[in-house]
Amino acid sequence: MHDGIKVLLVEDDAAVRIGSEQALQLAGFTVESFESAEGALAHISAGMPAVVVTDVRLPGIDGLALLRHAMGVEAELPVILATGHGDITMAVEAMRAGAYDFIEKPFPSEHLVEVVGRAAEKRRLTLELADLRNQLKSRAGVEATLLGHSPAMEQVRRTILDIANTTVNVVIHGETGTGKELVARSLHEHSMRSEGRFVAVNCGGVPEQLFESEIFGYEAGAFTGAAKRRIGKIEWANQGTLFLDEIESMPVALQVKLLRVLQERKFERLGSNELIPVDCRVLAASQSDLGELVAQQRFRSDLYYRLNVAVIELPPLRERREDIPILFERFVLDAASRFGREAPIASSAQLSELMAYAWPGNVRELHNVADRFVLGLLGEQFKLLKDAQPPARTLAEQVAQFERAVIENALRRHHGSAAAASEALGMPKKTFYDKLHRLNLVAEDFR
Repeated sequence: MHDGIKVLLVEDDAAVRIGSEQALQLAGFTVESFESAEGALAHISAGMPAVVVTDVRLPGIDGLALLRHAMGVEAELPVILATGHGDITMAVEAMRAGAYDFIEKPFPSEHLVEVVGRAAEKRRLTLELADLRNQLKSRAGVEATLLGHSPAMEQVRRTILDIANTTVNVVIHGETGTGKELVARSLHEHSMRSEGRFVAVNCGGVPEQLFESEIFGYEAGAFTGAAKRRIGKIEWANQGTLFLDEIESMPVALQVKLLRVLQERKFERLGSNELIPVDCRVLAASQSDLGELVAQQRFRSDLYYRLNVAVIELPPLRERREDIPILFERFVLDAASRFGREAPIASSAQLSELMAYAWPGNVRELHNVADRFVLGLLGEQFKLLKDAQPPARTLAEQVAQFERAVIENALRRHHGSAAAASEALGMPKKTFYDKLHRLNLVAEDFR
């Protein structure tokens, strides 16, 4: 009921110890009780999923000494101190030493359960955060750049590694903010051209009258104001990668000239008759379906087929919600480093709100929210997420529901074959069977 967080209870008074233990057990906690601090010392370790509740006045080692020991093992371990003496000075000393909270005897069981519940929630979030940070540290290469556990992102990473070291042109398709340039950079960095330049051009951000000179460059005197030769983006990308973002915005007249470059691997600067050979890989990104634009005669079909050798589809964030926690944590850590701030921990309610939101701005919008969260510009509820409907379910329940839906769909498509479904999901068979057992699913039921 409390995600595996147990309570270490240290109390020398048998009646108080038994009463506290029963109250916590009724609230769903697993409790380990000790008559003395000495008995509890060996059970305290770094990273343990536990909360410590200890009386201050104990025979032998007292509660403050136990607190100092616990803080020495792990400073983030929640320790709650209790005393029957109402010693304010002691309470202040305990809080300064790192105690999570301080309760005064005699206390009602409801108050004990409430304080322990808050401490357990904090401990759970701390451990989840530590796990996410360890995952981030252990990632390398394309996994460190394109984060996510979802099947869709696993497929994107596999495709990148499969085609990165080839010469094929690639179209990257996805909504705004999904990370199309990150994919393009990953293709470049894992290719034989990684020592060359990665040259990015936002086709939608260059005025049409300047587009040709920006792409092809020009000779001195090619037009009024052309005082000296300028190297264009295509030439600058020689031996490297040319990334054309929002290629659907490229003027039709320029589409013809780009097609000629792709076919002949030569181009002319404006104001010159000299054909210059060029060797660069072309990656294009689009928010629109280029095939539909071709059908509407808004994009040249010959250029489309020249570019569309390979396609990478980037899913919107709303279709891979299970990736939100690790993405948000990465952005929070990055923002904390940039702004010189402590990285805050999102509460379960805040994470649930993030998971419930539709994310029209996709990963870019999530990045913005993380920045604002680190700067303290958001309250307990992320008020900018106005169209979110935070569900009553916990984050773990939401993720489990999503995981169940994906696995059930795979089993249906493969007619109840666990082997085929696990292979389709890119999941080891043992992991797949473990998930079936945990989700109480039987593969044969989907035949």
